[in-house]
Amino acid sequence: MSVYIDRPLWPARGRLWSHMVSDVSYEELHAFADRLGVPRRAFDRDHYDVPAEVYDAAIGLGATPVGSQELVTRLIGSGLRRRKSQVRRGPAA
Repeated sequence: MSVYIDRPLWPARGRLWSHMVSDVSYEELHAFADRLGVPRRAFDRDHYDVPAEVYDAAIGLGATPVGSQELVTRLIGSGLRRRKSQVRRGPAA
């Protein structure tokens, strides 16, 4: 398993958040998030936004804690990085 999580340092909606990624596949990441109880709506292009309350549980399930820069480096190195401009959008409603 190659799931990584950074420390919950990112403030939003009155909470702190971590980013969780895989350097193997999105399927691995989605399966891990399912086991962790993180809903699919928390997936954003190439990572999950995970609340601080879930950080320890993610590590307990096998996620490797890394710094934010290392997380991005691993994501880019895996070829799974998707920038906003790379995300296809459906037709305008």
